[in-house]
Amino acid sequence: MSQASFSTPLIGRDVELARLSSVLERARSGEAQAVLVAGDAGVGKTRVLDEVAGRAAAAGMVVLSGHCVDLGDVGLPYLPFTEVLGVLAGDERFAGTLAAHPVVGRLLGGGTDAVSDRLRLFEGIAGLLADLSEIAPVLLVLEDLHWADQSSRDLLRFLLSRGILQRAAGGAPGHRLAVLASYRADDLHRRHPLRPLLAELVRLPAVERLELRPMADAEVARLVRAVQEQPLPDTTVRRIVERAEGNAFYAEELVAATDTGAGGVPSGLADVLLIRFEQLSDTAQQVLRTAAVAGRRVEHDVLRGAVGIPEEELESALREAVGRQLLAPGAGDTYAFRHALAREAVYADLLPGERARLHGAFARLLAGRGRSDETAAERAHHYRESHDLAEALAASLEAASHAHRVGAPAEELRHLEAALDLWSSVDPSERPSGEGNDRVTLMLRASAAAAHAGESHRAVSLTRSALAGVGQDTDAELAARVRYTLAGNLLGVDSLSAAYAYSSEALALIPADPPSRTWVWAAATHVLAARQVGEDETALRIAREALRTAEHLRVPDAQADLLISLAALEAEGRRTVRGRERLREARELARASGNAPVEMRALFNLAVGCFESGELQECLPWLAEGLDRARRAGLLSSPYPLEMRYLRLLVLYSLGRWDECLSVAGSDAEVLPAAGGFTAGPALYVSLARGDLRAVERARALLEGPFDWMGTLVAGIALTDAAALEGDAEAAVERMRTTVAALTDDVGRAPDVTVRLAALALAAVADRAAALRLSGDEAGAGRWADTAAELVESARATAVRGEAGTPQGPEGMAWLARAEAEWTRAAGGPDAEAWAKAVTAFEHGDDYERARCRLRHAEALLRADDREAAAGEARAARETAARLGATPLLERVDALIRRGRLAEARADGSAPLTAREQDVLRLLALGRSNRQIGEELYITGKTASVHVSNILAKLGAASRTEAVAIAYRKGLITREETVG
Repeated sequence: MSQASFSTPLIGRDVELARLSSVLERARSGEAQAVLVAGDAGVGKTRVLDEVAGRAAAAGMVVLSGHCVDLGDVGLPYLPFTEVLGVLAGDERFAGTLAAHPVVGRLLGGGTDAVSDRLRLFEGIAGLLADLSEIAPVLLVLEDLHWADQSSRDLLRFLLSRGILQRAAGGAPGHRLAVLASYRADDLHRRHPLRPLLAELVRLPAVERLELRPMADAEVARLVRAVQEQPLPDTTVRRIVERAEGNAFYAEELVAATDTGAGGVPSGLADVLLIRFEQLSDTAQQVLRTAAVAGRRVEHDVLRGAVGIPEEELESALREAVGRQLLAPGAGDTYAFRHALAREAVYADLLPGERARLHGAFARLLAGRGRSDETAAERAHHYRESHDLAEALAASLEAASHAHRVGAPAEELRHLEAALDLWSSVDPSERPSGEGNDRVTLMLRASAAAAHAGESHRAVSLTRSALAGVGQDTDAELAARVRYTLAGNLLGVDSLSAAYAYSSEALALIPADPPSRTWVWAAATHVLAARQVGEDETALRIAREALRTAEHLRVPDAQADLLISLAALEAEGRRTVRGRERLREARELARASGNAPVEMRALFNLAVGCFESGELQECLPWLAEGLDRARRAGLLSSPYPLEMRYLRLLVLYSLGRWDECLSVAGSDAEVLPAAGGFTAGPALYVSLARGDLRAVERARALLEGPFDWMGTLVAGIALTDAAALEGDAEAAVERMRTTVAALTDDVGRAPDVTVRLAALALAAVADRAAALRLSGDEAGAGRWADTAAELVESARATAVRGEAGTPQGPEGMAWLARAEAEWTRAAGGPDAEAWAKAVTAFEHGDDYERARCRLRHAEALLRADDREAAAGEARAARETAARLGATPLLERVDALIRRGRLAEARADGSAPLTAREQDVLRLLALGRSNRQIGEELYITGKTASVHVSNILAKLGAASRTEAVAIAYRKGLITREETVG
């Protein structure tokens, strides 16, 4: 738990140290907090953290440090946390606390649980930190997050977002914990995997970001003079300050490299980094070269074995390197390069043969200490760099197995791909033997890891490669597994016909009798594929047969998968009580079996069932549970969680919770893979409804690149509506038709969204027909009426039949009601009864669409000279538009109110105002602006604007002045109340 020791004084950073010291003080009082410390390489992150850790230790805090290391393309799962736990395990003060959380033993070589128990591991570490903070305040320092493996990133996300930083209920003190995590800002390229995590974490209330910027020139000058015992000429100091560009490490290296006699400063950065190294004795240089191959940190015993010199010489060399500030002693009898840049420079200076020899020495030393899971990734790295390919292959497979056991699918995939790359280069006699150690099975394992990591197209590619490796002598069950795995992966990328073909082949390869798990899963996959291509009878028959076999064989996750399919296949599907019961049963079976993907499928279908039934509020708990399950399993980028994100935003959009929809979409955007762009669709609908035409370009961007079904759907909705809002009937109809054609499946079934798209396009068609009719062009109006008839017919057919062969639910029927009403408007004029039905149909929860229908209903009522009813509908539409911030709709409603003089058509009696609205009304009468009203009532200007809009709607007023006049006339306010 000790920190590196620095003899160099800490210059500057007063503001940063004060801020971090404040974090420590709050942590000691029970206000847990985390700080993400960013800065370029060499700017002083480690030095600042060392200073803070020293202050924390002096104040009685337990200081725990973990470091991430650069192992190239492979990762060592949970490395910084393993380091922390290893130190704790060696400290008898914490033995009891550590023993109370046995699950964390998985990271210390004591666990064999599979991926499904990853949550237990995460919760165990969170519980351990919480318990430690009961003994004494804790400072957890994690360095070099830019090198963190995905599993470490996932664990950090869990720790910071799931409770250990939250205050206890009732305002009681929380955990006495502070987390400081550093990373190189200059290493974070656009696609760096740390970027989305950082964006997610900084949104958490208890997480903040601290950027260490380059030091000011005056501070660099102070540092230069402080580290140099002999005075330097002013010209030399100025040159160092100029070249260091605010980087403390560069400044110190430039001072060390300066020939004080000649006043010279080396020209190249590599020269700067190596000068101090080259001033060491030959033995010390040899030790540092060897240490550089080990990585940023190396254990004394391992270094001694690799360097191969007597202990006394080693100690002397180490003392020299420490004295020259190149190495620093660390916890657990280790040494670390004081700065990663120095280690990188020394490593790059090695000759190729020297580098390979030293890597080989480290690999053999690690292997000689026992082939533990924890060293497998390091051994694989060293063997590969030493060109010992057979040992690299074996170690890569060990590392993949370890990554699987500790729930690290991304690392598992990288290790398996490394093994596959090595496979053909290793003689068959030297390859690992045993069940599952053949190229086809390894590709299947890699495809599963890719799917778990959310890399769907990579999963398809790997499974196709596995299929190419299946020969005549391949076991029938393995050949079937390859085909149904490929079918399942193809479904994930919307290649439906090919998926059905491969799942059919899989079933044909193995008999149903005698029963086998392979046949059950082949059947379950075939059911999914058959349903996607319209073979519902085949799907239903096989699903029932496979369910009986799964029950007989006691394969609970397969049972769950089949129950989910049956819930959708049987009459009325997941909207029925029976369907919901099947889905709940499936969720419990999947949960008990630990199969996270199947559990998420059940939760997604439960949410969709609620949505299709018009139970929008009931959707949200299922979606929250599903996304939480995905987060715990490390599967947030896989297909079902992406669909859940879209559905969550769609529900928020439909319920009129637009600001929340935009906020959640903004958070999602920072953590989604490139394939998840469609999930922000409802946020695009909000932007469009609020008049932000940038949504059009964002929608078009979804159509770039390879075909994506959901991206095409979202873009189709947004672009069809945008064309309709702009009055471009031709563009609206064309976009509707091309979108439906693109989304129609291989057997000719139109997508459910056809109804919505038709209704949106019909709005533009009806506008055009009405305009032509008004200008006397009956022939032109008739042509557009024919187009309207074609569109409404496609809406009718899709709504009644649906993708699943059953009528659509309340949402689909609401869009059909709107399509019917638009059709009547296009055919001969607005029909008040048709629009009343549309208004009623959207009562299931789509506030915006209901308001749009109310505007049309008001127009129809006005045409029928029912002014009072028209005024009521216009007021209701206006109130919703104002509340949602739907400015274009609000302007259209206001235009109708003015044009039809509907403000005069109020019902008898005064509209009831809330107490807050009465307060706003009095200030409105005094001529206050929304901002001024907000200031006087201690509310935001935006909230004041909403109250004003509601007042106008309730009073049937078209303006603020008119609202005040009506209020005086109705006695809602008096002159005495509004005397300024």
